[in-house]
Amino acid sequence: MAQADVEVVEDMNVEGGPEAGEAVQVLRRVFGYEAFRGSQQEIIEHVIGGGDAVVLMPTGGGKSLCYQIPALVRGGVGVVVSPLIALMQDQVDALRALGVRAGFLNSTQDIEERRLVEAEFLAGELDLLYLAPERLRVEQTLSLLDRGKISLFAIDEAHCVAQWGHDFRPDYLALSMLHERWPEVPRIALTATATEATHTEITTRLRMAEARHFVASFDRPNIQYRIAAKNEPKRQLLELLREEHAGDAGIIYCLSRASVEKTAQFLVENGIAAVPYHAGLDPRTRAEHQARFLREDGLVVVATIAFGMGIDKPDVRFVAHLDLPKSVEGYYQETGRAGRDGQPSTAWLAYGLQDVVQQRKLIDGSEGDDAHRRRLSAHLDAMLALCETVECRRVRLLAYFGQESGACGNCDTCLAPPQTWDATVPAQKLLSTVVRLQRERGQKFGAGQIIDILLGKKTAKVIQFDHDALSVFGIGADLREAEWRGVVRQLLAQGLLAVEGDYGTLVLTEASGGVLRGDRQVPMRREPEKAARAARAKAKRAPVDLPEEALPVFEALRDWRGRTAKEQGVPAYVIFHDATLREIAVLRPASLDGLGGINGVGENKLAKYGQPILEVLAGRGTTDGGDAAGAGSGSDHAPPEPPDDIEEPPDDIDW
Repeated sequence: MAQADVEVVEDMNVEGGPEAGEAVQVLRRVFGYEAFRGSQQEIIEHVIGGGDAVVLMPTGGGKSLCYQIPALVRGGVGVVVSPLIALMQDQVDALRALGVRAGFLNSTQDIEERRLVEAEFLAGELDLLYLAPERLRVEQTLSLLDRGKISLFAIDEAHCVAQWGHDFRPDYLALSMLHERWPEVPRIALTATATEATHTEITTRLRMAEARHFVASFDRPNIQYRIAAKNEPKRQLLELLREEHAGDAGIIYCLSRASVEKTAQFLVENGIAAVPYHAGLDPRTRAEHQARFLREDGLVVVATIAFGMGIDKPDVRFVAHLDLPKSVEGYYQETGRAGRDGQPSTAWLAYGLQDVVQQRKLIDGSEGDDAHRRRLSAHLDAMLALCETVECRRVRLLAYFGQESGACGNCDTCLAPPQTWDATVPAQKLLSTVVRLQRERGQKFGAGQIIDILLGKKTAKVIQFDHDALSVFGIGADLREAEWRGVVRQLLAQGLLAVEGDYGTLVLTEASGGVLRGDRQVPMRREPEKAARAARAKAKRAPVDLPEEALPVFEALRDWRGRTAKEQGVPAYVIFHDATLREIAVLRPASLDGLGGINGVGENKLAKYGQPILEVLAGRGTTDGGDAAGAGSGSDHAPPEPPDDIEEPPDDIDW
């Protein structure tokens, strides 16, 4: 995770000064930045001083620096507990590119590789050592740590300890023993996603009651949140990709493996480079697809939720959901994988009646006791409230995490405010149909049959069951089928209707009676047809953050970076992030000293890449502020292609 967090610092308006201590010196010398932002420095100095910390900071907010720098300042080796085996190699590569002595121990290594890392640890030749939580349940690992000097323990993705969270990992429950076995070693637990309940559970289960707590704003203003009513979702997705994200890297989430495969195939057939990712693929294929996503430019991954936790790819321009997420926490974390570089990005969700029915059925059939099912229902209710809100999506999303905000002006409900309408009479008609089927016929049916009855459709099934003889037959002809499906969806979301059994039949709830008696009004959301167009127009008007004359210089730098990354066998972001290349392209320094003043160019990278960059600048642009060579006309003026800086997901986990 180090790479992306360092990149966020590149885009920060940081504050600090020469009076800052050793931590700031490490930030400047190793990472190439002048000062910290937000609470980073306070967290770092607290941990350097030996204190425990619980840190809640949004994806891309700079969490990794909060343990990397203390590990470099304190004596000993910083031990990082991460659930993401598949990411460790790239995390270590990125740190080594900065001159940081990093290593990892996991099951992907052979015995000689492990012995080498163990020897480096014991000899004090490492600054950071990455371990999976499973390793800390092995006595051999504990014995190894006993023989070395540990500067701190960093527990990354700490929400995995929350038993009813969205990414629960049972091995995290054993991490409370860290303080028991090494009471003098400070601990820092970090996560990007936590409600107050999850925050409390992290603190309790890790036994960090005495820790200081640092909670940053969860707002990601560069992400445009959009939730669209499902209407041929694959077609809607294709429209999104073609009109707004042509050639962009992105992630598409589906609920089932079969849907992942079909969606990836659909995109490929329509000319979009896409690969599937789920636990049903053999490990070699998953590893290959993951590596391609990290190293190729503009690849789309269609995945189950197994893909993406901890992913550090800065240029993911969109995250799309073709199925409803199970919780707001899961949705926030998954959408947070977009736009880690701070550039405009899209979080798009297609949502329909079948999503609600399906999720309710999954909860009813889930393992666990009634309390567990109630908790799952509460998660779903919060997600449905986000989907059905007529308020700003961002306000609702942040409120879920206990944070206040104003309307953002950059979500679908802000760009095209939806209307509300009094759906009390349609709700009564629909609920009456359910009642009459049950009471008069002893029958239960799903939404499709009930809507056909309301519309007065004489389908084969309607005729078979003699439903055209019901008194409610045809009483709903004033609404279209799509509108009736919206009524059913929102009745389910409001708890005025429920789903029952394997076939998704509709039944009344305790609250239904109030509607039927006329004691309760039923306001509903009406989707404005212009919402999607308004959001697309806003996306297309997103400002380009480079002056026109700098674009060909930026492209030349990206070409150099791509070749260099390929030669070294690492993702391009390990060389430099786009933010650094953009600053170089605009300022075009003429000397190594000038280049060393660019954010993200630390001592190690300046020594390694400084001269080649100056050669690129000399060949493609002037250093006195004049026009870049070749910037006269033609395709050089096109906006830059998406960068090949890519980060990684967990192909060792599948939930």
